Amino acid sequence: MYSSLLVAVDGSEHSRKALTLACHLARQDDATVHILHVPEVLPHEATLIWGIGAVAIGDELKEMDAAGKKVLAGAEAEARKLGVKHLQTHTARGEPARAIMHEAKALDVDVIVMGCRGLGDLAGLMMGSVSHKVNHGAECGVITIR
Repeated sequence: MYSSLLVAVDGSEHSRKALTLACHLARQDDATVHILHVPEVLPHEATLIWGIGAVAIGDELKEMDAAGKKVLAGAEAEARKLGVKHLQTHTARGEPARAIMHEAKALDVDVIVMGCRGLGDLAGLMMGSVSHKVNHGAECGVITIR
């Protein structure tokens, strides 16, 4: 049924459940699982003001990259433990929903699997979650997990 699946992970419990389902589906069809992490970053360079000095956000980005690598490494280890034979990891930049849809199209996956809630904040609740945006904009199937 599926030859390739993309699972978006952010380290949340919902993304872990999505990974488990994607691995189960991939094992059934000997499909490739593409694990994608999209760190949510500011669209421009910014500074934090502390007292009279300013601190560049660049250091924060390095920390986010390091955390993203840990998320991907953990997801990859879990997928291998769940018996996935064909596996690739990816990191993308940008607004998460658009980045997920872009990667899905570029990788020509059959389906996107993702949690219905992730690590998003109140703004996501007010403006629409990443999964909601992907569900309405993707050119392939989307499975969201609670």
